[in-house]
Amino acid sequence: MISSSPSSSPLSSAYIFPRRRLSSPSFLPLSSPPPKPPLPSNSGEMKPDVASNSAVYLRRVFTAIVFLSAVVLSCFVLYRATDSVGLKMPMFSQGSSRLDSKEFRLEKVLNDAAMEDKTVILTTLNEAWASPNSIIDLFLESFRFGEHTRKLLNHLVIIALDMKAFSRCLDIHTHCFALVTEGVDFSSEAYFMTPAYLKMMWSRIFFLQSVLELGFNFVFTDADVMWFRDPFPHFYFDADFQIACDHFSGISDGVENKPNGGFKFVRSNNRSIEFYKYWYSSREKFPGLHDQDVLNIIKNGTFIQDIGLKMRFLSTAYFGGFCEPSRDLNEVCTMHANCCFGLDSKLHDLRILLQDWKSYMSLPPRFKGSPLVSWRVPQNCSLDALLHFDLQSEDEKQEMDNNGKTDKRL
Repeated sequence: MISSSPSSSPLSSAYIFPRRRLSSPSFLPLSSPPPKPPLPSNSGEMKPDVASNSAVYLRRVFTAIVFLSAVVLSCFVLYRATDSVGLKMPMFSQGSSRLDSKEFRLEKVLNDAAMEDKTVILTTLNEAWASPNSIIDLFLESFRFGEHTRKLLNHLVIIALDMKAFSRCLDIHTHCFALVTEGVDFSSEAYFMTPAYLKMMWSRIFFLQSVLELGFNFVFTDADVMWFRDPFPHFYFDADFQIACDHFSGISDGVENKPNGGFKFVRSNNRSIEFYKYWYSSREKFPGLHDQDVLNIIKNGTFIQDIGLKMRFLSTAYFGGFCEPSRDLNEVCTMHANCCFGLDSKLHDLRILLQDWKSYMSLPPRFKGSPLVSWRVPQNCSLDALLHFDLQSEDEKQEMDNNGKTDKRL
């Protein structure tokens, strides 16, 4: 999800767990064997040459002891230092030895989950959405109750943004990858357009770029997107980049569509990689905007045409959300809890959404086409609530500007 170097990115200092432990030091033997202990003379005193050899021997032993102590102390200091800079791993129930292998390296995880054409399904997860009976459980449940979607779980990789999310992933899913950004805590709920939210969104763009560079196609989905049908039959076979919308104009290549980065299908090729590099670097031209706002700007520019990228926008008839719901339950593939502020509101409406889907699936076939069959949501999620939050944020920002303060939250 370029002019900027990797060192300037929020993921340039990312650490991929687990930590490599220091091996025990080994040492070469001394250049010559130590002399034998001197024998006493008849007078009870050592001869001068014997006393000299004894002194040399003692100096060598003392030097070796000092050297060994210095090396061991250095190893201990280095080991403690790795803990202090963010490489510390919690002791999971699976045991640290499992994490000390190549099992959780990105390319290995992607290969294990990939379809035959190297396509993977990706979602991100933090502690706020990982707790039991929260977003991630509803997300996985939708695959199990959808039409022809359960098999797609075999190709889903959960990208954990903190270690509690990673631990939960290991408990509930097969393919997990731990990704941590130095100096940033993504474990809490990131409210829309806060600094933490912006940093998380741009980190996601950079990470998705790296997936493309490894040669994998991906469907990226937010965890608050419910999967009810296999979406692949509704993707455009010739598009490099296709994305869901908050509002769909009816024209798949119309730039007037309002895209939503929470669901997209991207094929790995030179065009898509260059596009992601450009998208990520454009954050510097438009500070304070999130990835969707910047996408809305650059989609109207000439760069996409210059590199030959084929972009398509997905219809809300198949890929809907609370902004613009998919009204026909006989056609819907996914539903996104967009246009929604707050975790509690999302959970409330997503639970109703899943219950509506289960009720629909239990109907006899002759009743499924009835116009009376529809969603009962959104309820707590609404554009009005989101607009109210935006106005509050603007008022707070204006007040801080008037007081000469800067918001330094991460």
